Amino acid sequence: MAKTKIVVVGAGYSGVCATKVLSKKLKKNPDVEITLIDRHSYQTMMTELHEVAGGRVEPEAIQYDLQRLFCKRKNVKLVTDNVTTIDKENKVVVTENGEYPFDYVMLGMGGEPNDFGTPGVKENGFTLWSMEDSIKLRKHIERTVKLAALEPNDELRKAMLTFVVCGSGFTGIEMVGELLDWKERLAKNNKITADEISLLVVEAAPTILNMLDRNDAGKAERFMVKNGIEILKNSPIVEVGAEAITLKNGDTIPTHTLIWTAGVQANSDAKEFGMESARANRLVANEFMQAKGFEDKGVYVVGDLVYYEEFENTPTPQIVQAAEGTGHCAAANIIAEINGTEKHAYKGNYQGFMVSIGSKYGVACLFDKIHLSGFLAILMKHMINLKYFLDIRSGYYAFQYIMHEFFHIKDERNVARGHSSRYGNVLWSVPLRIFYGLVWLVEAMKKVVGEGDYLKPNTWFGEGSWFTDNVAFPFPWLQDAATTGASAAGDSAASAGDTAAQAAHFGLSYAYGEEPMLVFDHMPKWFSSVMEFMMPNKEVALFMQKFMTIFEVLIALALIAGLFTWLSSATTIALVAAFCLSGMFYWVNIWFIPVAFALMNGSGRAIGLDKWVVPWLQRKLGKWWYGDVKSIYGRNN
Repeated sequence: MAKTKIVVVGAGYSGVCATKVLSKKLKKNPDVEITLIDRHSYQTMMTELHEVAGGRVEPEAIQYDLQRLFCKRKNVKLVTDNVTTIDKENKVVVTENGEYPFDYVMLGMGGEPNDFGTPGVKENGFTLWSMEDSIKLRKHIERTVKLAALEPNDELRKAMLTFVVCGSGFTGIEMVGELLDWKERLAKNNKITADEISLLVVEAAPTILNMLDRNDAGKAERFMVKNGIEILKNSPIVEVGAEAITLKNGDTIPTHTLIWTAGVQANSDAKEFGMESARANRLVANEFMQAKGFEDKGVYVVGDLVYYEEFENTPTPQIVQAAEGTGHCAAANIIAEINGTEKHAYKGNYQGFMVSIGSKYGVACLFDKIHLSGFLAILMKHMINLKYFLDIRSGYYAFQYIMHEFFHIKDERNVARGHSSRYGNVLWSVPLRIFYGLVWLVEAMKKVVGEGDYLKPNTWFGEGSWFTDNVAFPFPWLQDAATTGASAAGDSAASAGDTAAQAAHFGLSYAYGEEPMLVFDHMPKWFSSVMEFMMPNKEVALFMQKFMTIFEVLIALALIAGLFTWLSSATTIALVAAFCLSGMFYWVNIWFIPVAFALMNGSGRAIGLDKWVVPWLQRKLGKWWYGDVKSIYGRNN
C-alpha cells in the first residue's frame, strides 16, 4: 500500500506547529510520511529579530535547530532546500535539488517586507524580516557609530548618528526600543556621549501602534518621548537616499540608517505557484485553509501567506497567534481528510497584543480587558514565549530561552535589570563551596563514628552511630515499647526537654550560654503522615538512616570536588527542609539554605570537576537524544 505523503513548506511558526500536530496525531499510522522543507536548517523566532539587530542577544539565541525540534519524530523527514514551484496537477513540490510528491501540501513560507514601491528602500534601506536582515543591520549600526566617532564634520557626524525607523507597528517600535537600550553601550564603546545618538520613528498614519488599545498606545508613546525618541506622525516617506530620507511634505532628514518596517506582503516566491492572490500578494484560501481553486488537489495555505477573510474585508492578521492558528487548522483538516471525518472551519483566537520597548518596558492588552505596562508586560511577554516552547514540546529550547534572556545578558538588558545575569566570576565562591562540603562531611561523619575515635576506624559504627540497631529518628511510632518505669523515665526526660525548649532562644548564630531554638519543635501533621508512610516500622527506619548517612557523605564529597554542584546544592535544600519539618534542625544553622542557593550559580565550574564533567555529559546526552548535528538536512537520505 502506497504511503500518504504530506509536505509542509516553510518552518516558521505555522509550519512547525502544523508539523508537530501532524506528527503527533498520525504517529500510529505507519502509512503516513511527513516532509518539512525550509531553506534553513533552523526555525527563526521572528518576533525576537530586533533583539539580535539591537545587540541584546546573539543570533543563536533565536535560532532553533529543526533536528532538535523533531529528533524523536520518526515520521518526519527534514529537508533543507529552496522550493521553486508547486506542480499542482502532478502533485509534486519541486525544489532546487529534488522533487517531493505529495497527497497534501501545506504552504507556509511566510511574508516579507513591503516597500510599496517607495524609491530607494531596496537600495538604501534596511529591513527586519530574516536572520540575515538582523545580522546585516547590527553590523551596519556598529560600523556606522564607530566611523561617526572619528568623523570631524559635525553635520555628517550627526547624520551618521541619526537612526530612523519607518513604521510604528510592533516591529518598528520594538526595534527603536532596542536601539534605546543599546545606545549607552554603543556610545561607551566608541567614546562618544549617548546624547549624540538620535532615534526617530516616522509614521505615515496619524497614530501609532494601531493594533493596540488607544490608552496602551498612549502609554508607549509617552514612554518613548520621555526617553528621547522623536515620533513624526502624518509623515509618509517618499524617497530613501544613501544619506537622507525625504518626507511627503518636502522635509528631509539626514541619516545613514533607515530601518523599513512599514509593511508586510506574502513571500514573493508564491507568485510562481500560479494560485489566486489578493491584497499584498497573499494566497486566497477558504475557511478550511484550502487554496482557492485547488481544494481537490490537497493544497493548503497557512501563516502570513494565507488570505482568508475572517470578517468582511478583514483577513487573518499577520501575527504569531494567527500563524499558529491557521497551521493547527490546516493540520487538523488534513488529518480529517485522511481519517474520513468532518473538517472544521478556521476560527481565530487572539488572546491579546503586546509590544516591548527595550528590555525593561512594554505595554500589553490581554483578552480585551487586562491592561499591563512596564515590568508586568515584559514578564508576560517572556511567559508567552515560554508557552510557545511548551506548545511545540521543546524543553531544551525553553531552557535555552531562559538562559539567554535572563542569565546570559550584558548591560542589565533584561526584565530583572541585570540582577539575574550570570556574567560574574565564580572563582570566589570556591572557598564557600569547599567549606559547605566540609560542614556536610563533618556532620555525616558524626553519624558514622558515633562515640568512636575518628583516628581509629575500628571504633566506628558503635554506640551513638546511625549504623547500630537503635533508631535515631525522634518519631513517636518508631520508639520501642517501654516498661512503666522506663515510661516514667521517658516522661521525666520529656518534661526536661520541654523545659529546655521553653528556655531556647531564637537566633541566627550561636550565642554562648543560650539554648538554640528548633525551627519546628514538633512535626506538622501532614509531614508526620508522609514520614509514617515512608518509614512505617523500625526495619525501614534503620535502613533509611544508614542510607541517609551514606547519601550525605556523597553530597559532601561532590560539593568539595565541585561535581554536579547545582544538583548537590538543590538536594541539600530539600534535605534541610525535611530536617526542619522533622523537628531536627536549629535556626542557627538555617544559613545552609541561602548558601546552597548561592552555590547553584555554576560554582563547580571553577576549580571543580563540573568544568569538564558537565560539558562532557551535555555532549554525550545531546548526541544520544538528538543525534549528530548536520549542517544540512535531507540531501543524502
